[in-house]
Amino acid sequence: MAEEKKVLLSVKDLWVKFRVRGRILTAIRGISLDIYENESIAIVGESGSGKSVFTKTFAGMLDSNGFIDQGSLIFNDEELADTHVKLTPSAHRMMADALKKLNDSAKLELGAATYQKILALETEKREHSSLSEEEKAKVKQEYDDLVAKRTDAFNLKQTFDRSKEKDKIRETDRLINDYDEQIKALKKKEEQLVRERKAASANDAAFNKRYEERHAALKAQYEEELKGQVSPAVYQRNEILVKEIYLSVGRYGVRQRVKMMNKLVDALVKAMKLGVDLNDEDQRNLVFDDITFRVRYLDETAESLHGTCVLNLAKVQYAKDWSQIRGKRIATVFQDPMTSLNPIITIGKQITSIILKHQDCTEAEARRRALELMRKVGIPKAEARFDDYPFQYSGGMRQRIVIAIALSCQPKILICDEPTTALDVTIQAQILQLIKDLQKEFNYTIVFITHDLGVVANVADRVAVLYAGQVIELGTVEDVFYDPRHPYTWALLSSLPQLAQKDGKLYSITGTPPSLYNQIIGDAFAPRNPHCLKIDTLEEPPMFQVTETHFAKTWLLDPHAPKIEKPEGIRDIHEKLVKAFNI
Repeated sequence: MAEEKKVLLSVKDLWVKFRVRGRILTAIRGISLDIYENESIAIVGESGSGKSVFTKTFAGMLDSNGFIDQGSLIFNDEELADTHVKLTPSAHRMMADALKKLNDSAKLELGAATYQKILALETEKREHSSLSEEEKAKVKQEYDDLVAKRTDAFNLKQTFDRSKEKDKIRETDRLINDYDEQIKALKKKEEQLVRERKAASANDAAFNKRYEERHAALKAQYEEELKGQVSPAVYQRNEILVKEIYLSVGRYGVRQRVKMMNKLVDALVKAMKLGVDLNDEDQRNLVFDDITFRVRYLDETAESLHGTCVLNLAKVQYAKDWSQIRGKRIATVFQDPMTSLNPIITIGKQITSIILKHQDCTEAEARRRALELMRKVGIPKAEARFDDYPFQYSGGMRQRIVIAIALSCQPKILICDEPTTALDVTIQAQILQLIKDLQKEFNYTIVFITHDLGVVANVADRVAVLYAGQVIELGTVEDVFYDPRHPYTWALLSSLPQLAQKDGKLYSITGTPPSLYNQIIGDAFAPRNPHCLKIDTLEEPPMFQVTETHFAKTWLLDPHAPKIEKPEGIRDIHEKLVKAFNI
């Protein structure tokens, strides 16, 4: 089923981190996941597992101290990606200048392999006269650990009562001073080691002679290689590159366009020098990504260039780009409708303002569309309620309005961040049914964030189980509910009150999730896993494939692992689930 669907959002090796009081917290750790068009996928896990952070990355809503450290989020929206840029006299001049620079630099590719050898030799020389990369990493880790401990001690000190806990304050001050001394000593030790290495390197005549001879030979070889002939195919490729550069910067203002164009040319020249294969689509994307979205050239007329944009949401550099994506193509319904609505603006105004911002229409047309949406989400007497304020609506009605606002621009992806948590139980089912019913009409993809597996059973086609910032199990609802393979998924299902036996004890998962400040060794769930293997504490498991649609990240699926049955309480649970959740 999944293979027949179009991939709408492709997440590859995503890492998201936060700067928190001088420390780095890793919230998302290497998630790879494809989300398909018109599907409903549930993101499940305990609080703090990374569910909301994960979806905030592709809505451009990370907090200011959060950042995407690595990975890509490719959004395949053909309508948004389609790009046309006018060919003015100014454009032709800019493109001609850029083409000259690229063609003048094309010979650098002829000597790229030798240039890489020169760089490697220079790195070897630096490491011989200083610390190696491994040694630097080790010293940095020690330094970061000490700074983190000092920061924790300082933060703890702020919590003490100055009038009643003077002893604790003095003890903490002593601890802080001790960490300060250790940090100074570590820096001194590092500086001393560098000085010793430099002195030893200066006196190593044999090494220095070999280095000078090898370096001179490589430089001579490099200069000779740059005298070679560039093939016509490279010049043809450069012509396409220039068109892609102009397509990629065409949406910017004139000043910004010139600046970005120069940056892209410099980046491509650097790539040529390093031997990057610019004929490879992925490599070319990476060169563009650090500056702006790459627009792949398709065709042209005398008046304009035409291309399709490679929308990597992990690399959005331009604030205006988010205004074309957030709300318009990717919308969010949050869990508390009261905080999602402005209490001093009428309901009608809040819906029409979004329509007017993202769609080309008059106020009268925006009002007509808003009223139509209000009716679709089940607001009775929409005309009479149009000028009411949020406080005049019940919680369920407010959530219906939030859904109407989210759907006002007909987004491709609707993120539902626990949208029923703040609602009465009797209203929750209505809201879930509404979201599903509207999906059939508007053809959006639902990404449903929840810790309630009952919601998953009723809403989702597929389930991604998150733990400590990783997807640890992925499959269809049937895969995950009826044939779970990860011990954490077993624990989540065993915790369902609806499956508890009469007079039996309700299962709870022992322990707490790991600290995301620290590097996690092995399987993150190992300390809480009653079926933990020795390898779980040593090495992170890969993602094993169970079936065509089912994957799980646990060493229990390794062919050499002992056979462990899932807990008795969740065996043969099909009938229990049907009865419990009215599926």
